[in-house]
Amino acid sequence: MAPHRYNAPSSCQRSASHAPVRRPLSNTPSGQGASKQHTPQPLHGAPRSGLSGACAKMGIVGIACIEKICCAYNLAQRAARLLLTRQRPRHRILFQLESLFAGFALLIMKRFWLLFSQSVTVLLAAYFVVGTLKPGWLPQRGAGGAVAVLEAPATNALVAPAGSFRLAAQKSSAAVVSINTSKNARRSPQQMDPWFKFFFGEQPREPQVGLGSGVIVSADGYILTNNHVVEGADEIEVVLNDSRRTAAKVIGTDPDSDLAVLKISLDRLPVIVLGNSSSLQVGDQVLAIGNPFGVGQTVTSGIVSALGRNQLGINTFENFIQTDAAINPGNSGGALVDINGNLLGINTAIYSRSGGSMGIGFAIPVSTAKMVLEGIVSDGQVTRGWIGVEPNELTPELAQTFGVAADQGVIITGVLQDGPAAKGGMKPGDVVTGVAGQAVHNVSELLSSVAALKPGVNAAFEVQRPQGAATLQVAPGVRPRPRQTVE
Repeated sequence: MAPHRYNAPSSCQRSASHAPVRRPLSNTPSGQGASKQHTPQPLHGAPRSGLSGACAKMGIVGIACIEKICCAYNLAQRAARLLLTRQRPRHRILFQLESLFAGFALLIMKRFWLLFSQSVTVLLAAYFVVGTLKPGWLPQRGAGGAVAVLEAPATNALVAPAGSFRLAAQKSSAAVVSINTSKNARRSPQQMDPWFKFFFGEQPREPQVGLGSGVIVSADGYILTNNHVVEGADEIEVVLNDSRRTAAKVIGTDPDSDLAVLKISLDRLPVIVLGNSSSLQVGDQVLAIGNPFGVGQTVTSGIVSALGRNQLGINTFENFIQTDAAINPGNSGGALVDINGNLLGINTAIYSRSGGSMGIGFAIPVSTAKMVLEGIVSDGQVTRGWIGVEPNELTPELAQTFGVAADQGVIITGVLQDGPAAKGGMKPGDVVTGVAGQAVHNVSELLSSVAALKPGVNAAFEVQRPQGAATLQVAPGVRPRPRQTVE
């Protein structure tokens, strides 16, 4: 009897009776018995961004991959069973063992992946709840994130860069001080008039305050500044660069050069080094240090624009250094220094139409300031030479009037009777061309040359007359001090 072969149902039959039929979701009618495919749908609600959105997408993609792997495994198992019906018993046993192990591994992987996906889903749900209800619990992140910038390498702060004026500013700025002045209000005689009070009321009597700068030139406490800074002041306060404050006393003033000397009583005073203004040339770099507008000590830089500026109508004796370093109100009395930090001049005035710096500033040379300082400290005043003449600029009209054939110099139009010039033989109409070996071209140079002469000592004056050139010996006298206006 031939062995009976059990004819197992074909894989196609089992597939039709047992395996679920998978169709695209879009083609499955609703309400019918066809199997439903759980296609992952996007989560709606709060928008996802950053890490949370990536985790959600990863979990959804992972679940879809597991389902695809399971489907592929079922198809492979069906194909293996179809082959088993046509193979020998030994080969069937091996195929069955391999299918058993593969199914077991796939079952374990599927369970662990489901556990992972469920954990990620729970964590994401917790993240969304906390982010909605308590966003402050989550770490905050800048809206723009990190900004990429370019940074210079660190440098040694003790070494000045090339072209820097740091050393000059540090050397000289400690000796530059701020000067605060106060002037008590004075009652005008008109304010006592009843009719004046009736029409204008009682005028307030508030003190007038002023601001300027100064330079400490001696360890004894002597300070050089401008005369117009302290003129008429009742109280003077000096503020050092290290914030020390003290009252100052006026030692003397020189209105002709607009310089004044103050003195303070403090120890450990910084002192500036006096430079040589005679060697200064146009184009040299300079620094202006002062307290403009009361904002605090300020250092500005520029160059020497001109030398020997005069006929500006600022002072009686003018021999200014012109600079384009910014000088503003409050800089008066401050220091003009070179690139080595040495004092070259005292800042005095500016040319301006707006009240601020326009690049034209004037400073008194340190040589003049030193002469004034020594005269005031030693004698209480500046002693200058004086010859008693009325000088004028030489013009063709004046030269023709006096009959002088000269093209340069200063013409004398008047001589004081019994004055030093008259005693030396000088007459009206003389043209002074030189004083003590120095050429004279204008009135300012003549006044400066005569003022530098020592009173009582004869000096040579070269003059041009209608008869020819002549040399006169004149002993200058002491220049009278200008009259003081009493308020």
